[in-house]
Amino acid sequence: MREERSGLFRRLAIAGAACVGLGTAAAVAGFVGFVWSLDRVERDPPVSADAIVALTGGAQRIGDAIELLARGFGHRLLITGVNERTSREEIARLSPGQRRLVECCVDLDYRARNTVGNAEETRRWVRENGFGSLIVVTSNYHMPRTMAELDHALPQIRKVPHPVVSPAVDPAGWWSSPSAARLLASEYAKYVMVAIRTRLSSGPAADPPVREAVPRSDELARR
Repeated sequence: MREERSGLFRRLAIAGAACVGLGTAAAVAGFVGFVWSLDRVERDPPVSADAIVALTGGAQRIGDAIELLARGFGHRLLITGVNERTSREEIARLSPGQRRLVECCVDLDYRARNTVGNAEETRRWVRENGFGSLIVVTSNYHMPRTMAELDHALPQIRKVPHPVVSPAVDPAGWWSSPSAARLLASEYAKYVMVAIRTRLSSGPAADPPVREAVPRSDELARR
């Protein structure tokens, strides 16, 4: 009897170790796939959209979004997650040549405090304005989680990602930078949690209908 119990415990220990090993291998493989999927080079969006949304987290994101607006890739821009102490004047200073555009065509959201809040405020803004398509501007490593949140909040809206690439976070050489590795590992873990949560919960009851992406506006491009 004692030998049988010992054998059972041994088999359970082996099975447990195998499960841990498989789980670790799956996590590592998922992380490598996540990093591999991140954009290394910034490119213009393939199509324009009704509007543009930029998530705060770096001046480069806002600058890129304002440039896309100026070039006619969207008719209006939402910058979501703005610090309550940041004024429109400070935003305008990031793109001195586009001050008039910032004054007329940029909306600032001060309510969002995280990516979930960004998605909620974007949904409110989209519904208020009747937009049917969006260009989404955020960092390349933050884009998968952002798109998961926006797909959950606005499943009927066409979304075109515009990942911002920062030299400080290089997906191609992440293993040589402890800070980049920590950031990417943290972002991957958050993305997995968001993916699980959004798959287990239902989306909003009613969302705006899909509209085709519009051609670039020559009028905005000339501003």
